[in-house]
Amino acid sequence: MMYDVCIIGSGAGGSPIAYELSNAGFKVVVLEKGENYTEKDFSKDELAVSRRDMFTPPLNEQKHIINEYSQSGKFTRYDGEKSGWNFWNGSMVGGSSNLMSGYFHRMKPKDFRLRSAYGKVRGANVVDWCISYDDLEPYYTKVEKVIGVSGNIVKHKHQEPRSTPNLPYPMLETNEVTSWFDDACKKLNFTSIPTPRAVLSQNALGRDGCYYSNFCGSYGCSSGAKGSARAALLQKCDAEIITDAFVYKLDSKKGKVTRAYYYTKHGVKHVINAKIFVLSAQAIESSRLLINSKNEEFPHGMANSSGELGKNLIFSAGGAGSGRFIFENLTKEQQHALMQPGLFFNRSLQDWYDYDDGCRKYKGGTIDFLFEHQNLISRVNREMYDEEGNLLWGEKLADKIHKRLSTSRVLTFEVFNDWLPTDNCNVSVDDEVKDKYGVPVGVINLNSHPQDLEVGEHLAKKAVKVLEKMGAVEIDYSISSSPPPNLVAGGCRFGNDAKTSVLDKNCKAHDLENLYVTDASFMPTGGSVPYTWTIYANSFRVADVIKNKLSGV
Repeated sequence: MMYDVCIIGSGAGGSPIAYELSNAGFKVVVLEKGENYTEKDFSKDELAVSRRDMFTPPLNEQKHIINEYSQSGKFTRYDGEKSGWNFWNGSMVGGSSNLMSGYFHRMKPKDFRLRSAYGKVRGANVVDWCISYDDLEPYYTKVEKVIGVSGNIVKHKHQEPRSTPNLPYPMLETNEVTSWFDDACKKLNFTSIPTPRAVLSQNALGRDGCYYSNFCGSYGCSSGAKGSARAALLQKCDAEIITDAFVYKLDSKKGKVTRAYYYTKHGVKHVINAKIFVLSAQAIESSRLLINSKNEEFPHGMANSSGELGKNLIFSAGGAGSGRFIFENLTKEQQHALMQPGLFFNRSLQDWYDYDDGCRKYKGGTIDFLFEHQNLISRVNREMYDEEGNLLWGEKLADKIHKRLSTSRVLTFEVFNDWLPTDNCNVSVDDEVKDKYGVPVGVINLNSHPQDLEVGEHLAKKAVKVLEKMGAVEIDYSISSSPPPNLVAGGCRFGNDAKTSVLDKNCKAHDLENLYVTDASFMPTGGSVPYTWTIYANSFRVADVIKNKLSGV
């Protein structure tokens, strides 16, 4: 059978292609490595997520090799299975979008021209994008309507231009403590921003609205309110979805991909033929697949005439912090407000999206504020030790847990700033280690730029000021060069020059006339926001390109 389009991966990068092309009448197949879960399969089982990695492959069967570089250039090698270091994000229909918290910020115009706006950074491979914010703006708007983004736009000095005045769905209900935050920001002359969320606040788009379990991050949504690729797109299109399909190799001939090979979990081989192939397996895995698809035409990896395949891998830099509000410092009314269950916090700061330290201008970032996760295991793990660092057990532990969970609450913050691309942060494959299918595993070479930490520190200290002004205690934070596995991009960066990029401006491989890459691999820089909204928007943009190509336009 010949398909019009074969899509490898069903997350935020592949699902808009499937949705647009199949609903336009083209024959589309989606190859997904994981299983197909629906709303009825998602529960709030803390053990399944915290202890059993229910939605990611077991590391004894499928792992990575990680080389962590120091600033001196030396590295430490980690075996994923032995170390437990896991870069799998969600192996299922809809990918990791099922497990996201849905914090949706648009990138800003300067994010698309980082090199021009802020200049060259020594030791970093910073370039401008080959498209502009204006090229992507209509598709950001489309995502708001089709995926479903809730919130309220508040004007501020770094607000990006919009073609519509507001988000299409009303804000989610928020806890009364947000008023404490708003007051603190006003006193500090900061601008409090309601956080846009890819979570429906009401029944819409054939999905139920949020019922406020406060189990968003790391959990599938059992109401369908979260705008996952599965709930918002794949369950509403005519694409054929084949699950349990691990694509291990692509074939090419005379500048065209001809077929994709995949294994089932039992090792049975299958072949798919299509006119156009779209790769959206996740940034690390997409590079790995192309490298493992080397042939006579591409001896160093498919689509790699530039030698850039796998290079300039990026994550989201930053870190996290928290502060605790305790009953002793609050009135009865404030205590009641603090313990309101389920309701969101949903506040962000972007006052320092860029800033000047007196010597030069820096690209800054975003700070999102949220209550600690409702998962009881992660909350209890905070309480295992006394003030001297001694391990507690028995009645002492039980008493501390009861008091902390019933008479206090933790407000956390997350910092998002650019992870600058460097030479030593990239993807390759291992010469000896193979996965359960006998395919060489990915090697993740990790290296961060010192400026990432400097900017993260600057933002975290601003967040601390807000927590202090609100009256929080036990305030701390950590800005780290350790990458968040759920926020990864690059490896197949796009650009106008085929000698320095893997993809063209439409995310088509320079070397192949029918191969597109639409996960976060295409991104040369990541901006200072979570990536998912931009991945969705770009994929809708590329879907229009492919639709026109198949239609002969």
